[in-house]
Amino acid sequence: MGAYKSLGLKRLLGTKHTRYRDLVLALIAQRVLQPASKLASHRLFNTTTLGQEFGVDDANKEELYKALDWLGAQQERIENLLVKQHLQDGSMVLFDLTSTYLEGRQCELAEYGYSRDHRPDKLQIEIGLLCDKEGRPLAVEVFPGHTGDPTTLTAQVNKLKARFGLKRVIVVGDRGMITQARIDEDIQPAGFSWITALRHSTIRSLAKADNWPSLFDARNFAEITSPDFPGERLMVCRNPFLAEDQGRSRRELLAAAEQGLETILQAVQEGSLRDCGQIGKRADRVLRKLKIARYFNLEIAPGRFIWSRKQAVIDQETALDGIYVVRTNLPEKEISSADTIRQYKSLAQVESAFRDLKSSLDIRPIFHFRADRIKAHVFLCMLAYMVEREMRIKLKTLLFTDEAPLLPDDPVMPREPSPNAKEKTGTRRSPTGHALQSFSTLLEQLATLTRNTVRAQWEPAAGKPFEMLANITPLQQEAFRLLSISP
Repeated sequence: MGAYKSLGLKRLLGTKHTRYRDLVLALIAQRVLQPASKLASHRLFNTTTLGQEFGVDDANKEELYKALDWLGAQQERIENLLVKQHLQDGSMVLFDLTSTYLEGRQCELAEYGYSRDHRPDKLQIEIGLLCDKEGRPLAVEVFPGHTGDPTTLTAQVNKLKARFGLKRVIVVGDRGMITQARIDEDIQPAGFSWITALRHSTIRSLAKADNWPSLFDARNFAEITSPDFPGERLMVCRNPFLAEDQGRSRRELLAAAEQGLETILQAVQEGSLRDCGQIGKRADRVLRKLKIARYFNLEIAPGRFIWSRKQAVIDQETALDGIYVVRTNLPEKEISSADTIRQYKSLAQVESAFRDLKSSLDIRPIFHFRADRIKAHVFLCMLAYMVEREMRIKLKTLLFTDEAPLLPDDPVMPREPSPNAKEKTGTRRSPTGHALQSFSTLLEQLATLTRNTVRAQWEPAAGKPFEMLANITPLQQEAFRLLSISP
């Protein structure tokens, strides 16, 4: 309830007290505390105090489905209010896309597509989330499961311009989202600016230019320009940790491939493998599995097999390990190179939201088959994430979360833990002396508080029921204080 109050959630859903508003508030709380289907939720309303808190303990499943339909009809109005509160002309907006699979086969939005859940066998939907620069969710949209990333951006630009009435914003999106075509056809005509990154193929071409940085000794980024990107600034970044990971991964893949190719060579030399087609199939199987065929030359003839590394290709890619290039059309007087890189990296906040939606908030499995119900379900989960995010911020002193990570001077490098975080790690205690918790275990601790109905056996109150809370633990008391609520 404390997060509801600080977010103004009741007012967002509607200024008038209605049964549907209470049901939706209860469904959002249920999603944060104990995610369940609509069918299971109405049962839980009867067995926990949640239904009583919102006055919906008598709700049935038909009412919950109608409440979901009501929420779907309110989505545009609620998103308009959120954008009005948190965006203005000149603001930065973060946009990213994920997918999630569906149960069943009847929904018109369900399509096979690129599965970020690694479930290519399942029909899916695409979910686009629009956030402010702090990572606060403002709007969500559901697309058919085979929709390409760049296509979803067009809808967001139109929404920002036409529905939200913004004349100028800075759109931050990844390299697969903000393509040159989307810049030319959507972002520039709308009068918006952009921060994104270049694809790897473009970086390889750019690396041949004379002004490509040759050393990253003093710092891990350098700003350049290119005639291929007129009116834009390019920040070439080198992440040494990523470079090390990519180099190690390549070396391991090369070693595995060479072991497989040597096995084939041995079979050829022993005479057990002579057919060109069979030799080629086995070699192809090894290289395709590891996805590194581009690194090898193969010579195949009857009873003859020779392989060698394409060392020039390997060296060329090694030189670009850990390299990424951020691009923007914003002038330097408006945003520095370092801050441009930081804003691009802030897309990690949207990715974090997707992780929470798929884990703690259980956006899936999705059993709805009507498109409007699926959209309303996704919107409900977005509102639940908004509440969970607010709770995490309020409860951060009790969690393992770093309350104020240090911002390094080098924007390419990860944030450094604060002295407070180091102390937390060492003592496993909060500043107030409580054992640190994860968000889920803290909710479990709070859930142990019970409200008991008691019937007195003494006069003059004999037989009259009254309610009594169990003893509140110090940890629970501190959590309630941070949430600004009284149990």
